[in-house]
Amino acid sequence: MASDLGTPTLDQLRVFLTVVDVGSFAGAARKLNRATSVISYSISNLEAQLGVTLFDRESTRKPQLTEPGRTVLADARTVSHGIDGLRAKVQGLLQGLEPEVHLALDVMLPTARIADALKAFRSEFPTVPLRLHMEALGGVTQLLLDRVVTIGVSGPLPGNAGVPGIERMGIGDVALVPVASPDHPLARAGKNKPGAGRDHIQLVLTDRSPLTGNTDFAVVSPRTWRLADLGSKHMLLKEGIGWGNMPIPMVQEDLDSGRLVHLDLPDAKGGIYSLEAIYRADTPPGPAAAWLIARFQSQVPDVTITAKPNRGPSRKPGKLKRRRGRLKS
Repeated sequence: MASDLGTPTLDQLRVFLTVVDVGSFAGAARKLNRATSVISYSISNLEAQLGVTLFDRESTRKPQLTEPGRTVLADARTVSHGIDGLRAKVQGLLQGLEPEVHLALDVMLPTARIADALKAFRSEFPTVPLRLHMEALGGVTQLLLDRVVTIGVSGPLPGNAGVPGIERMGIGDVALVPVASPDHPLARAGKNKPGAGRDHIQLVLTDRSPLTGNTDFAVVSPRTWRLADLGSKHMLLKEGIGWGNMPIPMVQEDLDSGRLVHLDLPDAKGGIYSLEAIYRADTPPGPAAAWLIARFQSQVPDVTITAKPNRGPSRKPGKLKRRRGRLKS
């Protein structure tokens, strides 16, 4: 009966897993530096406690897992891995590592930079869980102020005056360019006159934080559709619903393929969106979070990408060129 079952020890499970891995009691004895009789006795006790036979010792020279043994094996590995993870996590805590890192990133941060940082973080700190939030504009700073996250990567705030109690450090920038579907009137016109963008729907990224919720960034048209999600804005632009500014890394393939066109708007040329790593002055980052900030700082590229706007149907839309130089943060 289930109530009569004993509780296996971690050592018994370790012996069981070692026998499975090396394929024999004698091999497990050598690996664990114990007598073969001790290994056999440990397995017999484990079988008695569980009430099942784990190995077939009669029909073959080497012990073979029985059907119940294979079932127990999966759970035994789970327990063993859990204990190993617990030991590693405690060791990290003893070394001063954070129990976990809460991170907020601006949606304008290029995907390649995010993937690079998080893959490297996973390799460097395998025992530190990470909680990731993606936010627009002032939403990153608001999460930091509300203590939802410990560090963030944010874009510029109104007035560039910063927020009291928030430490900021530059980690590069990303270029924004006005784009639209090739079927959009602004794209078909090629070189537009000043003010042409005001006659069409402009898709505008916004957020719900009080820091920037009522602030417009690079808005020139009185006809706006406001979206809190950059992916939705990207989708609507490709469908020909309005025009808007987008980060070049996110739309580069669309520009190269002609799915989007870099617009020539004299009064709305896009610009540079600066990026900063931020944290609360009263809660400085621990070793893992500080490492992550340093990783973002190290990503600042050695080239600046500049885009040529589309000037008519005869030109290839969205063709980009590179010039040497270092991004300014």
